[in-house]
Amino acid sequence: MDRNAIIEKRLQVVGLLGIAALLSYVAMVVFSPLGYPGYDWVSMAVSELSADGAPSQALAEQLNCLHGPCGLVAITAVCVACGCCKSKALRIGIYCFTAMEWISGIGYKLFPWVNGAENSHPQNVMHLIVTAAVVILSLAALILVIIGAGKERIKSLRVWAVICLAAMLLGPVGMAMPKAVFGIFERFSTLSATTFLAVLGWHLFKGRFGENA
Repeated sequence: MDRNAIIEKRLQVVGLLGIAALLSYVAMVVFSPLGYPGYDWVSMAVSELSADGAPSQALAEQLNCLHGPCGLVAITAVCVACGCCKSKALRIGIYCFTAMEWISGIGYKLFPWVNGAENSHPQNVMHLIVTAAVVILSLAALILVIIGAGKERIKSLRVWAVICLAAMLLGPVGMAMPKAVFGIFERFSTLSATTFLAVLGWHLFKGRFGENA
């Protein structure tokens, strides 16, 4: 096996970190409410679990410790690997998703939601701006991946992109729903992005990027 093949194989293994990031995030979503008396997952956002001043903040950060670093390493590896893809739409889509992950990873650490404060609080305003950037880049990335994966004939990636896009769109739908069920719709939106990260990592691990190049 030549040197390039060895590097390619090692890069593919890095894709498994995307799955580790998903598992860490799911653990945070499922178990952090145990440290937040009175938390109602049906009506409250996931970000409230790790908000400044939240009783579950420390537990949420511990459970979610793998999500940030593992996710950033995995998506960066995917970004490198997709350079072999013929489809420009697929490449740009993955670049957008990579930018979203970096903005999310840094932005939410810099500007965590302040528990109990108004939306007009400076830190909460920046948190909402980061969220807007994350949502826009995520939607653009998924649409471009759907187009590009079709051209690259990566059917499984295209199907997952469609599923995650549909789930992500449920978030804005939830904004128009009664506050009592906001948390349900918000979870579809947040979990869709992390799930798609794991999907991209799995496709990298299986060597499906650029296999038709």
